[in-house]
Amino acid sequence: MTSPHLHSSSDGLRQSIRVRESRWDEADTAAVRALVRTYLLQTESEKHEHRRAASPASIMALPPRYEREVADPRASYADCTTLLAMIERRPVGVVIVRTDGGEAEIKRLWADPDVRGRGLGSALLDAALALTHGRVRLSVWDWRAPAIRLYESRGFVRVDSWDDRERLVCMVRPAHTVPLR
Repeated sequence: MTSPHLHSSSDGLRQSIRVRESRWDEADTAAVRALVRTYLLQTESEKHEHRRAASPASIMALPPRYEREVADPRASYADCTTLLAMIERRPVGVVIVRTDGGEAEIKRLWADPDVRGRGLGSALLDAALALTHGRVRLSVWDWRAPAIRLYESRGFVRVDSWDDRERLVCMVRPAHTVPLR
């Protein structure tokens, strides 16, 4: 799968964002590993900032539950579709889509902070949604307001939580929703 998207950067230059499925070769595996690790470390840092983590140590190291995911992303995501966003030949984003029956779950949507604001999150989410046909669910921390706005712009609505973690917002996009843009 390849989905080219053109977006303007803040400096007015046109940059092509290409979203494609991971090939799980050495380069893609390293890219997924690095992007997911950065995502998880950022999340742990934010949890600390928002008083969800026990100590600042979480900023430096991942909790054990995430170690396998980073050490061997190919095995961890074997039952998923893993998409990489590329600008030129550089991996700058990742999204994991797990489909189970008629429902899909979007996990680990992450855009490199250095290239945010250029439509990267939208390109990743749109490519992930293009893989789905039924109901789609995801969860996001309540302090990630820009991500929540993006999800809502694509037809996601807040629902009762399926997770007991405080401040985690659960969202669903019903089947056959026409996203607002």
